Amino acid sequence: MSRILENKKVLVTGGAGFIGSNLCEKLLTQNNHVVCLDNFATGKRENIAPFLSHENFTLIEGDIRNINDCTKAVDGVEVVLHQAALGSVPRSIKDPITSNEVNVSGFLNVLIAARDNGVKRIIYAASSSTYGDSTNLPKVEDVIGKPLSPYAITKYVNELYADVFAKLYDMQIIGLRYFNVFGRRQDPDGAYAAVIPKFVKSLINHESPTVNGDGTYSRDFTYIDNVVQANELAATTDKLNAINTVYNVAFGERTTLNELIGYLQRYLSDFDAEIANVEIKHGPERAGDIPHSLASIAKAEERLGYQPKYNIKSGLKEAIGWYWENLK
Repeated sequence: MSRILENKKVLVTGGAGFIGSNLCEKLLTQNNHVVCLDNFATGKRENIAPFLSHENFTLIEGDIRNINDCTKAVDGVEVVLHQAALGSVPRSIKDPITSNEVNVSGFLNVLIAARDNGVKRIIYAASSSTYGDSTNLPKVEDVIGKPLSPYAITKYVNELYADVFAKLYDMQIIGLRYFNVFGRRQDPDGAYAAVIPKFVKSLINHESPTVNGDGTYSRDFTYIDNVVQANELAATTDKLNAINTVYNVAFGERTTLNELIGYLQRYLSDFDAEIANVEIKHGPERAGDIPHSLASIAKAEERLGYQPKYNIKSGLKEAIGWYWENLK
């Protein structure tokens, strides 16, 4: 399915972040006017630097916790792609208050601003963390467990608010439960960096990456272009049974951390043969982590026409050149 979002005014909250900046980039190639709202708490100015001179790109430096910033950002907008959030399970465990302020109160502000300014279609970043302690594999959208972290609670509350707003205010709201997204512009630094860029940077520096646990935990790693595709399909669908619901956004395969390390060493060795010999260290399991994650993408395939192009291997092959150039 190649349905794309074009010729619209689109707000991307968190547009300077990893996923948001990739959405901005794609949308600008399709004759959209893109408004980026970001406070640069986790977003990077360099992610959007190439767009600042584009005639169809508008940057609003603001915070979703401020309703006035949200109201300014939605002015004249037809579609909202809401990516702004404080991610990371460990960060939410350390500081649940800020995670709640951004992810819950901020989300509510975006919904209110959209409602009051006549914006009907909102696509928001949900999370696979919502599945919590459910041991069912693969994960299907209507079977979830109890949340295992404050972050997971915030993302589930997003889904509850979205459902209520859709019903009460005649809005079209779609949640995308992302599964371990990776790719270009993903930040390897900081205490809460995602695992793939963190591992890559360690390997490039000939340092031993630390795997939490014995490496048998598995994830459904999802390349960024699959996520961009899902956002566009959700933003443009006109099927009644496709709106006001949530979808898994993944590839539908799981990879253990040990397998992931093996792929990274193999592909990075094309640039530096010594990387194949870097020792891998194992540390304690991380609090709040679920052992295994695997998505069923049948619902997104059927209702949205979602057809992810990149599995873990092809996605890493696409990303590895960017990692090498930008993380070394």
